Amino acid sequence: MGSTNRVLVAIASTTAIVTVAAYALPNEHAATGVGFVFLAAVYILVLRHDTQVIRAHGLSLGGVLEPGAIRLKELARATLLAIAWACGLAAIVFPLFCVGFVLWWRPEHAFAFAHPESYFDDILGQLIVIALPEEAFYRGYLQSSLDRLWAQKPDGPRRFINILGAKIGWSTPVTSAVFAVGHFITEPNPQRLAVFFPSLLFCWLRSRTGGVGAVILLHAMANLLSSTLGRSYGLFH
Repeated sequence: MGSTNRVLVAIASTTAIVTVAAYALPNEHAATGVGFVFLAAVYILVLRHDTQVIRAHGLSLGGVLEPGAIRLKELARATLLAIAWACGLAAIVFPLFCVGFVLWWRPEHAFAFAHPESYFDDILGQLIVIALPEEAFYRGYLQSSLDRLWAQKPDGPRRFINILGAKIGWSTPVTSAVFAVGHFITEPNPQRLAVFFPSLLFCWLRSRTGGVGAVILLHAMANLLSSTLGRSYGLFH
């Protein structure tokens, strides 16, 4: 089976299993089950290989996911850089997101901050159950694989453009489209397709930083902001 076919099979099979998990599992366990499927797919496709393959897919996470001993200095440096990138982008993008949220949803009530039932569960759930598995698969495996395939194929879309220090190619819109369709299939609501747009930013950040650490943090922060706005405007619970 050729490399392109392997990627297509990986997308189709992972999406299919994720969809089954989303519908078959009880609501309280569906997100965990979906996250497990993504992580299992990433392990089979990337993490069971050597360090070179793991790093090529941006999945080192400061050495945590590489074979061998964890190097604390490398881990600390990667963690601080990821936090800096995620917080820096959040400071730029999140105010615009808040304005867009209000314009889109047009809440009937004024903002009144409503905290989650458990900060610990909310933050840990967004980081470990949602952001980590999704980013490991979509930005780690899929985006990296498409970039590699299309850069090597003589007849493929080889052109990359430099956007603020990141090499962006066709993998960005394609990965974002797959990301959006995956969200729609597991919950058939047209509004779910809107994740295509933050995915473009996630793809840029993965390319700019060379890994998925900052993307995982930004993804989780964006989800936490969205749920906080929804609760505080009385739109979601």
